[in-house]
Amino acid sequence: MAVERAANARAANARTAKARAVKASTVKVRTVKARTVPARAVQARTVQVTFTLPADVQAESVALCGDFNDWSAESIKLAHDGDGSWRVTVALQPGHSYRYRYLVDGERWENAWHADRYVPNPYGSDDSVILVE
Repeated sequence: MAVERAANARAANARTAKARAVKASTVKVRTVKARTVPARAVQARTVQVTFTLPADVQAESVALCGDFNDWSAESIKLAHDGDGSWRVTVALQPGHSYRYRYLVDGERWENAWHADRYVPNPYGSDDSVILVE
C-alpha cells in the first residue's frame, strides 16, 4: 500500500509538472525595447502660455496657482514687468483646460480678468479657466 501511494504521488507530481510546462509554453511573451525621448520632443508637446495680471492690481508678490502645479503657492511666481503688470510664461499640454487663480501677497485670491471661462470652486468663489489648444 505504501508503494502504491508513492507511485500515485509520483504520477500526480509528473502530471502537475507537465501541466505547468504546457501552460508555460502557451504563454506568449512580448519584449518591448525601451526608447529615450529627446528633450525637444517632450517640449514639442507643450504650448508656452503667458499669464498676465494688470498693473491695477497692487501687490508685493503674485503666485500662479492651478491644476498644472497642484495649486502650489511656491512653484510659479510672476515677475513684475516694466509697465507695472505681472507676468509669467508656463509650458502646458495642449488639448486640456486648466483651472487657475492668482494668489496676491500670499493672502488674497484674484481671477484672471480675461479668462476663457469661470467655474465655481468648492470654496464659494470661482476659478479662472484657460483652454489650451
